[in-house]
Amino acid sequence: MKIALAGNPNSGKTTLFNAITGKTEYVGNWPGVTVEKREADLNRKYRKIFPEGRVVDLPGAYSIAPYTSEEAITSDFVVNEHPDVIINIVDASSLERSLYFTTQLLELGIPVVVALNKQDLVKRYGNEINIDGLSKALQCRIVPIIANEGVGLKELIKAAAEAAKEGKKQPAPEFEGKGTEDEKYARQKYVKELTNKYLKRNRDPSQITLSDKIDRIVAHPVAGLIIFAVVMWAVYAFSIEGLGGYLSEYFNETLFGEIIPEAANNFFESIGLHPLLHSLIVEGAIAGVGAVVGFLPLIMVLFFCLGLLEDSGYMARVAVVMDRYLKKIGLSGRSIIPMIVGSGCSVPGVMSTRTIEDVNEKRMTTMLTPYIPCGAKLPIIALFAAVFFPESSLVAPSMYLVAFIVIAIGGLFLRKIFGWKSTSVFIIELPEYKLPSVKHAFRHMIKHAKAFIIKASTIILVMNTFVWFTQAYGWNLQMVEDSSGSILASIGNVIAPLLIPLGFSKWQPAAAAFTGFVAKENVVSTLAITIAASSEEVLSLPGGVLTQFFTPVTAYAFLVFNLFTPPCFAAIGAMYTELVERKWLLRALAFQFSVGYLLAMLVTQIGTIILYGKLATGFVAACIILILYAIVIYYLIKRTSSGKIQFSTVTR
Repeated sequence: MKIALAGNPNSGKTTLFNAITGKTEYVGNWPGVTVEKREADLNRKYRKIFPEGRVVDLPGAYSIAPYTSEEAITSDFVVNEHPDVIINIVDASSLERSLYFTTQLLELGIPVVVALNKQDLVKRYGNEINIDGLSKALQCRIVPIIANEGVGLKELIKAAAEAAKEGKKQPAPEFEGKGTEDEKYARQKYVKELTNKYLKRNRDPSQITLSDKIDRIVAHPVAGLIIFAVVMWAVYAFSIEGLGGYLSEYFNETLFGEIIPEAANNFFESIGLHPLLHSLIVEGAIAGVGAVVGFLPLIMVLFFCLGLLEDSGYMARVAVVMDRYLKKIGLSGRSIIPMIVGSGCSVPGVMSTRTIEDVNEKRMTTMLTPYIPCGAKLPIIALFAAVFFPESSLVAPSMYLVAFIVIAIGGLFLRKIFGWKSTSVFIIELPEYKLPSVKHAFRHMIKHAKAFIIKASTIILVMNTFVWFTQAYGWNLQMVEDSSGSILASIGNVIAPLLIPLGFSKWQPAAAAFTGFVAKENVVSTLAITIAASSEEVLSLPGGVLTQFFTPVTAYAFLVFNLFTPPCFAAIGAMYTELVERKWLLRALAFQFSVGYLLAMLVTQIGTIILYGKLATGFVAACIILILYAIVIYYLIKRTSSGKIQFSTVTR
């Protein structure tokens, strides 16, 4: 039996979905987090109450008449799929706005149970809802709950089970002029009368609250931007230089650098394991996967902190702050949501762009979202920060600053090249500030850690096996004494000349960048296999073996190259899904690679002159490439302005 969860954005649907199914779907304290329906069976403890219950979490909707793509998904499902019961999640702290959608659901002829969520916020303001009176007026069951604390959930499932079993269709209020402005006005009037009658307010709604006073500072055009920068610096400093960095240092240098390799070597020698298999496990799997998993504590601490920020309601303010700046490049605050989601993983970040109705803004956001460093890129940042900048806590935050600069300049460039103009209007309801849930942040952390470990034990392990084999064998499939004669070296030597203007032209960095296009974590694991394993030195040691291949300037350029060229294969697949047409995917990839290459080249060439007072290797080639870039850009802008290039705006 299907249970549909329907309600306004940010009413707590996904929180309730996770609570009654045991899932850990992404929860954010802003609208637009759920972009497609998700299904799961009821948790075992609720199946006794509602046997065979299957829950469908629908995207947030304000009306059954769809305006956005999310509302269309919700409307199509409840109208055409005929769920056995609808649990309508109503935000008790925004009762009047929520009940408009409720009255529409009651008209569908499907049993409806209202879950009156966020009772804690109602009580905080000293307000009181006459639940019995409201239930009689709407003629449907109403169950008060606090979804994030698990309060009232058993009673809710019991009420849903009874409603589904009875199958009774509650009579709905009738409004004249169906589908007209008169009907809309009458419905709004009816909902307002209900709210005034059954909601007892003990506080004047026009009164300035503490939340309003905080917003005047946090959402200020200038102060808000500075606060955001400071908050993100503090989060990354604590994660990378503080607790997360300390634990990662132990994992890298002691656990995966000494204890596990020594134990594995002793064990394999004692059982007489074949040297080839011995080398594969120790130098391939342990060295490669260990170099990535060694940064797991750092990632866990980071996502725990980000989980606290999201649950507090702060990130919704970030969207408001960024909206006024993003509008200048043809985007809106709606675009910041995919970018924030993309800080965890680019795949859901790119998928979140489907909430953007304006096709040009959606395309631009899809192209720019992968520039936000995701969790997969954190090991690269942490590795190079530890080796080349051990005394600085600004390297990781600087990558995010560079990302926002690249997004701003890239957005202006795309807007100019394609002649895009955004028609999107950004409207967001700011949730009340609240003490963030440690439980929610912990779940957020565990979810990302689990995904990281699964990826390390599958894709990265397979790639490490490939990397170990190709750096141990030549094209004649014979083991080589020197890895410079290996298959991987020959591949790296083909790519390396292209990277001369970037300052890292040896085959090992080239091979690492190449494998990074499959999964960004492979950059670290490939360096561990090709460099650290042969030197028997821990890769992340400050001033260690990596300094033979990079200077601090070229190390920063290598970071930039890997962070701002196209993302991993999975994210590219998500981009293709959202961009629909192959030609737009190819344009996006060409744009991303061009930006990453150009930016890394500028870092190397300009940084070498400033810091070392000399020209970098490949200076002449860099100048030629820069001139070619300028010619291509001029040509594209001229062709677009003359109207000779037409770009379709057809979408799904």
